[in-house]
Order: sequence, then C-alpha cells, then structure tokens
Amino acid sequence: MSSSFTMYSTPWCGYCRRLKGTLNREGITFDEIDIEADPQAAELVMKLNGGNATVPTLVFSDGASMTNPSPDQVKTKLAELAGTA
Repeated sequence: MSSSFTMYSTPWCGYCRRLKGTLNREGITFDEIDIEADPQAAELVMKLNGGNATVPTLVFSDGASMTNPSPDQVKTKLAELAGTA
C-alpha cells in the first residue's frame, strides 16, 4: 500500500522533525522529499505557500495540502481519505 501523503521538508527544520517523530510513533507512513535536494519539490512547495518555501508542507493523495499541520489535523485528513471521518 502506498502512503496517503508526501511530506516536503528540510533536514534542519525543527517543525518537520517534530511532526515526523509523532507520525512515526503513531505508525503513520508517508513519503518524504527534501526540498533542498529536489528543486522541483521546492518549486511546488513555494507554489502552494504563496512563494514561500515553508515546511513541513504535506500533499495528500487527493491533491489537498497542509502547511505545518498538527498531528491531529493529519489524522483527521487521513480518516477523511479513508472514508471514516
């Protein structure tokens, strides 16, 4: 099963590390892309955030995005995607 979202992040981002840690502890799987290593990903993040390279930015399987969401916001969106919300 593929993950339901991709997290765009940077290695030095404290918000990214905190969110990744919480999601990993809760067994939530996701793909991760370092925007510093992938210029196209950086362009996408800036497009989604009004020209700012704000991370973490999450893009879900339905195309929706969230910037710096709380773990509860992520879980609510995943439940919505699974049809259990």
